[in-house]
Amino acid sequence: MIINRWLAPLTPSEEQIKSLFEKDGLEYFEENFPVGTKILEHRHPFDEIRMIVRGKILYNVSGNKFILRAGDKIIVPSNTLHSTEVSEVDCFSLCSYHIH
Repeated sequence: MIINRWLAPLTPSEEQIKSLFEKDGLEYFEENFPVGTKILEHRHPFDEIRMIVRGKILYNVSGNKFILRAGDKIIVPSNTLHSTEVSEVDCFSLCSYHIH
């Protein structure tokens, strides 16, 4: 797993995040998770690349828990167990799947 924290004082806009995905040659889709969303532990046969646009989300990757906030990016490698939970504020993100 790779986590890139957004450390600049201003968080990127949705358009800027879309540009980052496009620059990397990735097609993306939008996902909105309202408070109370829980996605149980699962894995998939492709890398999951996600960047948070607004809000925050708790990730549990193979037992390691951390919160992603606006501007943060995660890459979850294929076949890695992970789950997510949104508990305080809605989370809006852009996501892409990368097949090797």
